[in-house]
Amino acid sequence: MSDQDYYDVLGVSKSASADEIKHAFRRQAMQYHPDRNPGDKVAEQKFKDINEAYEVLKDDQKRAAYDRYGKAAFQNGMGGNPFGFGFNAEDLSDVFSNIFSDFMGGGTQRQNRYENIRGADLSYNLSITLEEAYEGAQKEITIKTTELCDVCHGHGTANGKEAPICETCQGRGKIRRQQGGFFVFETVCPTCHGQGKVAKDKCFKCHGEGVVKVQKTIKVKIPAGIENNVRMRVAGEGQAGLRGGANGDLYIYVFIKEHKLYERSEANLYTAVPVSMVCATLGGKIEIPGIDGKRIAVEIKEGTQTGAQIRIKGEGMPAGDKQKRGDLFVMVKVETPTRLNKKQKELLEEFRLLSKDDGCQPETKSFFDKIKDLFS
Repeated sequence: MSDQDYYDVLGVSKSASADEIKHAFRRQAMQYHPDRNPGDKVAEQKFKDINEAYEVLKDDQKRAAYDRYGKAAFQNGMGGNPFGFGFNAEDLSDVFSNIFSDFMGGGTQRQNRYENIRGADLSYNLSITLEEAYEGAQKEITIKTTELCDVCHGHGTANGKEAPICETCQGRGKIRRQQGGFFVFETVCPTCHGQGKVAKDKCFKCHGEGVVKVQKTIKVKIPAGIENNVRMRVAGEGQAGLRGGANGDLYIYVFIKEHKLYERSEANLYTAVPVSMVCATLGGKIEIPGIDGKRIAVEIKEGTQTGAQIRIKGEGMPAGDKQKRGDLFVMVKVETPTRLNKKQKELLEEFRLLSKDDGCQPETKSFFDKIKDLFS
């Protein structure tokens, strides 16, 4: 290995947490894995380097020694390697199995002999209206996935029987090789590609994969009151597993479309409604459509000002269950008349003269009382 610092090899800082180091290792190991870079000597060396760096930094004692003494901590001059540095295939098994399983779409399950491989999970973005979020809905979605081949029953063989064990890896799905005396590396078997078995005569339908690509339509139930950006799990609707492994899951991300009238905050709804000057001054009633389709009467009290908020209990979204609902908040926006005719102007001029000193506009009077000294 080069003299490059272990932290630099993994692309993390010296203060990185154990999780950050693990994630950095997994990301780079998958990027530079020999199976993804066949014949690339640079990638092969990089893969060795990041494994050596991770072997040290993942262990608290080894990491502490490295931080203090550098690589000299693991040489004979430091007391015969007291920290037990060296690659052990069994120690690396969990990490490598996770990476190999990711290649095969199997999540984090380990791939030992004859072990089943779980199918990959799928995701789907679903947009619904606010009304559908209120009522709940049943939607049909179409996904692209895989299912077990019905010709070979998932074995990938021409005769539909279980494939023979791979002679290269003896069914383990991976091979070990030793380098530099004590370095032991595990890689995906190049013959069976991690399957542990090899179909010499492949199935004509799935070409030895054991699964086939399909397009499937499924029904999804949206619960009443669902919130925006919620993830729903549909068990078993992901890709098909291999060698009898379980199917993956389908994760549906629900997004609620913008509504023409309402904005939502948890179980409450908010809207702004224009009200005529006359209605705001004298009082009255207006009607707006509720999220449930009913008409909602909103009482405007005499002298209502712009920005006033009226609370209507129980007219929001379902809260927990449909029997209990949030509230509706209506903000009043008093509208100033425009394009008045001659008669309307005359009446307003008369109103202005009559209301000049009668105190019917207290906020206006209070404001000018505050600033009258500024005019001088």
